[in-house]
Amino acid sequence: MTTLSLRPYVSPLIHVLVWGLLGFLLLLYWPLSWQASGQFMLPIQFWIKQGILFCLLVGIFYLNAYVWVPRFLFQNRNGWFLVIALTASLALVFFVQQVDAWLNLPELIHKALHPDSNEPPRPRKVFDNYNFMLTLLVLGISTSVKAVQKWQKDAQLRLSLEQQKTSSELSFLKAQINPHFFFNTLNNIYILTTIDVEIARQALHRLSRMMRYVLYETQKDTTLLSQEVSFLQDYIELMQLRLTDKVEVIFESPPVLNDVLLAPMLFLPFVENAFKHGVSAQLPSRIHIAIHQQGPVLQLEVRNTKFNEKRMVLDESNGIGLTNTRRRLNLLYPHHYDLQVNEDKTENEYQVCLTLDLS
Repeated sequence: MTTLSLRPYVSPLIHVLVWGLLGFLLLLYWPLSWQASGQFMLPIQFWIKQGILFCLLVGIFYLNAYVWVPRFLFQNRNGWFLVIALTASLALVFFVQQVDAWLNLPELIHKALHPDSNEPPRPRKVFDNYNFMLTLLVLGISTSVKAVQKWQKDAQLRLSLEQQKTSSELSFLKAQINPHFFFNTLNNIYILTTIDVEIARQALHRLSRMMRYVLYETQKDTTLLSQEVSFLQDYIELMQLRLTDKVEVIFESPPVLNDVLLAPMLFLPFVENAFKHGVSAQLPSRIHIAIHQQGPVLQLEVRNTKFNEKRMVLDESNGIGLTNTRRRLNLLYPHHYDLQVNEDKTENEYQVCLTLDLS
């Protein structure tokens, strides 16, 4: 069953209503009230002239809106626009005065006002100020309406372009993160093949499961929190395969997750950074990863050992993952996230805390 949309008819209906109201107030109300108070009948020629004037005003309204304003005013040819507007107003006034003379309207109105008088009608006005001001008013309304429409159209265009730019930038950032992740992971598996082939096979199996998530789930704008947590668990276990007993890795997540939607692979760069910079082959190391959830607020906390020989500045990371993640946060969650990066010198620890308000 098809539904009838009223949108195509709304704009013409508004025009009809507006012109009906303006035509009544400007061209009919004053003569009718004048006729009612004076107890006389205006000649039919007067209403013919009013009808011609009304048609001329409608014509000049749309001619100005669809021809003069776009071709002259919007093209910064303001002088030509003013000349055309004034010339059209003067031409309309002159034409209406010729219609008055052709219909012999001054004499007919004089007879209607003074039926018993033999005095000749007063001389016709050289210039009709009322019709001139009325024409300028119509031109002003026409110009204002067209200017507002152009402003709205330009605002919608700017919004559309900004949305397209944001969408393109997010796609570019996400496309950068995925190869970055696989490059590092495959390097780790390559190292494992030289140490233990069986462990390397397990790592490849786990990586294939992660690849399904990256290839299918990350193509969407959002993913479930439970899927993101499972992906992090797989990644952490994959990284642990190549670590020694000197490295302590703790991962905490809520026993019961409220499955909210968030951007995919948003947490990975912070965890990846901890494994990249917080592990030493000779010294004891520790990595603590925790996910907390309270209502719509989600928090990721990553703490890892800080080694003096390793550079741990988030914004100046040699990798692209962390820099892109900060940019993604600015685009996806503006004013709805808080990212704290600290160095605890007493504990010799590097700390990252990301808080997201997903309400």
